[in-house]
Amino acid sequence: MPSEVHYNDYLQLDKILHAQFPESEKLQQPAHDEMLFIIIHQAYELWFKQLLFEVDSVCEIMKKPSVNDNSPELQTVVHRLSRCVTILKLLVHQIDVMETMNPMDFLDFRDMLRPASGFQSWQFKTMEARLGLKYQHRFGQQYYVSQLRKEEIDIVKNAEQEISLLQLVNNWLERMPFFNEEKNWKNFYHPIYEKNLHPFWSEYRKCYEESLAEAEKTNLNFFDNTFFKSDHQPSINDQPSLSYSANRSALFIMLYRGYPVLQLPYQLLNQLLEIDEQLSTWRYRHMSMVHRTIGTRIGTGGSTGKNYLQSALNKHYIFKEIAQLTSFLIERKKLPQLSNEMERRLGFIQ
Repeated sequence: MPSEVHYNDYLQLDKILHAQFPESEKLQQPAHDEMLFIIIHQAYELWFKQLLFEVDSVCEIMKKPSVNDNSPELQTVVHRLSRCVTILKLLVHQIDVMETMNPMDFLDFRDMLRPASGFQSWQFKTMEARLGLKYQHRFGQQYYVSQLRKEEIDIVKNAEQEISLLQLVNNWLERMPFFNEEKNWKNFYHPIYEKNLHPFWSEYRKCYEESLAEAEKTNLNFFDNTFFKSDHQPSINDQPSLSYSANRSALFIMLYRGYPVLQLPYQLLNQLLEIDEQLSTWRYRHMSMVHRTIGTRIGTGGSTGKNYLQSALNKHYIFKEIAQLTSFLIERKKLPQLSNEMERRLGFIQ
């Protein structure tokens, strides 16, 4: 017979509730708000652990050679990404609790923390890497792991070597089968069919061009460089994370998301954008709180404080290439009409 489970033992409360050791008490200079400061950051790290757990599980599903776009597996992916969004919203709201500590309260113990800093959170850096933030896209590359211990650096570097969620999404989008089946596009051989474009994209390019205002005409070059090969070769730092075919598939999903087969894929893309939005909101709230609390002073770990957080906010968008696809949407009434064959495929009718 298994032993009875007790609430206290199951949650390891003896360890958790006795894991707060304020530096101010050690130095016999009591600072009331240090307990709040410790518990909030411990809670952050517990939620980072859960986020990593969810992202890793999603990556395991997306690694499979084939993921049915109308399957329980894809529903699980969308559900777990939605959970990540909800957790991130909670992390944003935790800043409200932190802001009950005013600047003078923080100064009571701030200098006792040096050189400890939230910049040393290896879990957060690992989560960014697993989602798809590339080393070359990080702000402050030269010191972003400089304050971590060797074993922590190894964890972050190993995460950077693993295939990220963004890369897996790219591979999943590239597998969209519809465009390789000629029978689906018989009514799309448009007179301006050129540049070896797929007939649908030849038609859509024309519709998009007609939708642009005169001041937006330069967007057509942006369109071509996003969806088709061009003579322009981006630098290493500017290389896109999504391939041309992945971009085309993602845009197609956004355009025709009303069809049943594309609803889950659209929700997946939308959850990725929500994750980026919540991470951005968290960074902005964190930056504002730091500025309000310590002004322009450097962080306890030696970073530039608010200035570093501002730069990270501007640069650390992971799914920005998916977000920019909204630049290429047109009105529903102007969308190219899909063939009966395609409508059957997208409506579950075989």
